[in-house]
Amino acid sequence: MNLLAFPAGLLLLAGNAFFVGAEFALISARRDRVEPMAQRGDRRSQAVLARLEHLSPLLAATQLGITVCSLALGAVTEPAVAHLLASGLDAAGVPHDAQHVIAFVIALGIVASLHMVLGEMVPKNLAIAGPERAARWLGPPLFAFARLARPFILFLNAFANAVLRLLRVTPSDELASAYTPSELGALIGQSRQEGLLHQGEHELLTHALELSVRTARTVLVPSADIVTVPWTVTATELEKFVAETGFSRFPVRAPAAGPGREQGTTAELVGFLHAKDVLGIPEDARDEPLVPRRLRPMVRIPVDLRLDEVLRLMQRTKSHLGRAVDAAGSTLGVVAMEDVVEEFVGEVEDASHRGAADSRT
Repeated sequence: MNLLAFPAGLLLLAGNAFFVGAEFALISARRDRVEPMAQRGDRRSQAVLARLEHLSPLLAATQLGITVCSLALGAVTEPAVAHLLASGLDAAGVPHDAQHVIAFVIALGIVASLHMVLGEMVPKNLAIAGPERAARWLGPPLFAFARLARPFILFLNAFANAVLRLLRVTPSDELASAYTPSELGALIGQSRQEGLLHQGEHELLTHALELSVRTARTVLVPSADIVTVPWTVTATELEKFVAETGFSRFPVRAPAAGPGREQGTTAELVGFLHAKDVLGIPEDARDEPLVPRRLRPMVRIPVDLRLDEVLRLMQRTKSHLGRAVDAAGSTLGVVAMEDVVEEFVGEVEDASHRGAADSRT
């Protein structure tokens, strides 16, 4: 009995290590790293990639294997070790009544330590150190075990999902493989520290990442800083505004806004004029109003819209200026495409920098 118990214990310990390693490998493996290997024709990677979409039954299979191996390891190995220790304790003159208790405690400590170190910690850390490689080698045997134990695993998985629903938690069969913005930022920073990214590349990626978390509110030009032109502005007057301010685009006030360059509010803006709108206008028409013939539309932009979505919206509508509005529809300011782009690539310098007619410049 004792001679068979130790080989059986080693097999059970190896089985426990296998299931622990497979579990952590599947949890830690990233789809974006497995896919290239699968596309190159690696059959093991193809099998792993297909199973990542149905992860819950596989995790149930690993838990079943770990539980069976752990219980069997204790049942088989602990009595054998305790029996050997009891013989030694008897030879050492330990009282017979205390031999069993002492042998049991020592045997339990030995078996538990081996189980924890060799059956849990070592395979777990090996799998985490190289999850994709571990998944390729441990995955196929696990898949075979899962097929053999499928009826029991389905029952366990359904029972676990029912418990989760009672706790108002939605069960998930697929492993999430997307990074959060904070995780991406940490990866970009680490890549810069290790010299994998140049300073310019680091800044570009950082700005691009910020587009997904910053909103139009961060780049809008407030109402008080907007330089507008009246509905009746002429080519001659617009040229003067361009010369005085250096701006290239000017929001246009509605007819009721009244005279004066800075009167009115952004709620009265109906569009904008570009400096190039005065080009090619005959001399005899330079004192005629440019609106509505030259008026360009201003897209409506929710103030809490993310900058990446703001950029797509302005590109889709081919608008260089937009009105930033709150949830109630009130206009809070103006958003210029140039300002959004600068959040992505850094400051853009041109002959007429600051296209949004911002009186702060």
